[in-house]
Amino acid sequence: MSKVSFLSLADKLRTEGDAYRVLEEMRWGDQPICPHCGSVRKHYFLTPANGASRKTRTGSTSERRVWKCADCRKQFTVLVGTIFHGSKIPLRIWLLVIFDACSAKNGISAREVERKYGLTPKSAWFLMHRLREAMKREPIAGLLSGRVIVDETWYGGTPKNRHGHKRTKKDRLQGATDKTPIVALVSRETGEVRSQAIPNVTAATLKPILQANINTKRTHLHTDSGMQYQSLAEPFAAHSTVDHRAGEYVRQDVTTNHAESYFAQLKRSLDGTFHHVSREHLHRYLAEFDFRYTTCKLSDVERIDMLVSRVGGRRLMYREPAGA
Repeated sequence: MSKVSFLSLADKLRTEGDAYRVLEEMRWGDQPICPHCGSVRKHYFLTPANGASRKTRTGSTSERRVWKCADCRKQFTVLVGTIFHGSKIPLRIWLLVIFDACSAKNGISAREVERKYGLTPKSAWFLMHRLREAMKREPIAGLLSGRVIVDETWYGGTPKNRHGHKRTKKDRLQGATDKTPIVALVSRETGEVRSQAIPNVTAATLKPILQANINTKRTHLHTDSGMQYQSLAEPFAAHSTVDHRAGEYVRQDVTTNHAESYFAQLKRSLDGTFHHVSREHLHRYLAEFDFRYTTCKLSDVERIDMLVSRVGGRRLMYREPAGA
């Protein structure tokens, strides 16, 4: 598909069998791949007795498309070993939500998914977290190089804005904050962004993050004039800064505006779409908006293809909170 709209996609997904065929085409193309042994031989499609659906162990009917591996002889579907594995949510809804998530520039909240598709709050919330799991960058992603911007921001409420009965003596101190620092690394060459919630903005905290994500010997580092970056600049090929305190935001080719643009989009979406994000799950939302920013120049179809290509091997299990 070169172009896709919600109506055209919904027209392709009239039944669960249609949804399985669409996902098989997106993940496998013309050749099914066994998730158990990785075989790409011509596997056997197990045609239901009535040609459309088969009975499950509970006595209900299912339109899932089941294959049998020509090598290991195990049965499988296109869902095995993916974020969809074990989900009771119809695959048609999964694919439609993927379209929504990839085409909505400010994201889509679990509450909206709940209302739009008739899911329970828990199911909608967990579905969205599974999609965010697929949006995470590949674990073998290479190091950034060239011109790389590093900047930080803070996310969360200010203690002085709380209701009076919720404030402590510490909250009333001038400058008191419990906001969460977020650092972002933006490649000027590829447009990729990598962000992370951190406990504080110190050289000791930032150093291992830069070492894990940047090829220092091949990188020109762009930052603001924060003191924490001065001691980190030595291993880099070059280090240039802009002085925000002096009203300087661009000097020739040096700027941190790309990171500022990412933070602006992130905060608008967290506040406007999701309203509240806990520290516990903030890293999942950061993965989502890293994916959005990195793929901002792709079409919706290309973004959907990229997301579907990452669904394998990324199962996320739901855990009830203690005492629930």
